[in-house]
Amino acid sequence: MRVTAYPELIHGRRDGFEQGAWSVELGSATRGGASCNLSERILRIPHGHDPTSRVVRAHELMHIRVSPYLSEHTPIDFELSPRALECAEEFRVNHLLHKLGFDVALLCDGTERLGGQRLAETNQWGEAVCFFLAVLGTGGELPFVKGVRSRQPSWPSAFRALKKRVGDVVMSMEPSRLGDTEINAEGFPGGFVEVTVVIAKLLSRSMGAAAPDSPDTLRVFRRSLEAGSRRAPSMAFAPLVFDQTLEYVTRRRRPLRRRSSPSITGTVMRYPSRLLTDPYQRAFTRRRGSGGGVVVIDQSGSMDVGIAEIDRMLSAAPDALIVGYSHRPGDQGTSPNAWILAQDGRVARVPRPGNIGNGVDGPVLRWAVGRVRRDEPIVWVTDGQVTDSHDHPCHRLSVECASLVMRHRIQLVATLGEVELALRGRKSTGGTFGRVGRELRRLRSGDCLTM
Repeated sequence: MRVTAYPELIHGRRDGFEQGAWSVELGSATRGGASCNLSERILRIPHGHDPTSRVVRAHELMHIRVSPYLSEHTPIDFELSPRALECAEEFRVNHLLHKLGFDVALLCDGTERLGGQRLAETNQWGEAVCFFLAVLGTGGELPFVKGVRSRQPSWPSAFRALKKRVGDVVMSMEPSRLGDTEINAEGFPGGFVEVTVVIAKLLSRSMGAAAPDSPDTLRVFRRSLEAGSRRAPSMAFAPLVFDQTLEYVTRRRRPLRRRSSPSITGTVMRYPSRLLTDPYQRAFTRRRGSGGGVVVIDQSGSMDVGIAEIDRMLSAAPDALIVGYSHRPGDQGTSPNAWILAQDGRVARVPRPGNIGNGVDGPVLRWAVGRVRRDEPIVWVTDGQVTDSHDHPCHRLSVECASLVMRHRIQLVATLGEVELALRGRKSTGGTFGRVGRELRRLRSGDCLTM
């Protein structure tokens, strides 16, 4: 005789959820073998008599009792990762089961240790910290941590720091408050916002940080979990996300001017006197356009770009591609961090301001390199202070940008006023350009030594 469940009997929600007929499907007690779809009322559970199956059924029924059923019940927050929300809700449900007397130590299927080893071997820190929270307090916690420790001995210390902060959030809460579904003044279920969302923010910060690998980085990681503290370094750039909502107007372009310069080869000898006066005998002429190029503008901090500045740049190079960038620290990819200000004679109607940090210096430079045409310049307006996705300086990322600058002959300028001269082929005479400048000088000095 198999055991089943009757989700239609679950009542007490205060968020407007309407009960109805449910489809109950056969699942299993293994991880991923049970699920609950609140929007379509589909419940998948094991039908066994054993204690583990009973706890798994209770877990899915608890989702029906407390988990949000509408996407509108999740606050919009640039720092929230969907995966973090999912795992934080798993923790809340398991914690509620524990509070109600269920033996959550039975929530373990024997795959946790191997899973921890695999995540640690492949250096998947973000997924490892998420999975840790999903099994926190259950029978799967200890095997998972042991699996991780066997490959990454430093990670469990960070897990313990996160566990302590999560414990602080739920320590004194009663089950009624943990599982509260009443909609608050902002339109969100109380228990979900006070517990799941708060923990998911902590988890999102942890996922985005670089895995602590020393006592110093562990201390920084612990501090980052405290309220109001700065995020720990990620030591990686954020993905490039372009703003697709800008409106553009067509700008009347001046005809493309062409100019000539002396050359040692060609079909027309325009400067025969150079055969005697020029050491390189550049007597021929080479024609080239002067209307293009790519301008990359770091708009972090107070660097804003107006229509007048764009017009001045385009007066020097009517076909120039102009792009601005700035990343919001900790953003999970919901906010654009790059935007095209001018391209193919079209200019942004209202140039958008930047965010707070840099965050995507390397990706935007690689993007520019992929779009520049032959013999056209790339001009980077920057102070040279490259930062990671959490807006922390990072030596490795500074070296990466300096290498891109040197390899592709990207011209650095410190102000928008210098862009016009750079597009006309004149080199900047000033600016130390911070960390990137130091790495450039080091790289060039190394080249000189090896010549």
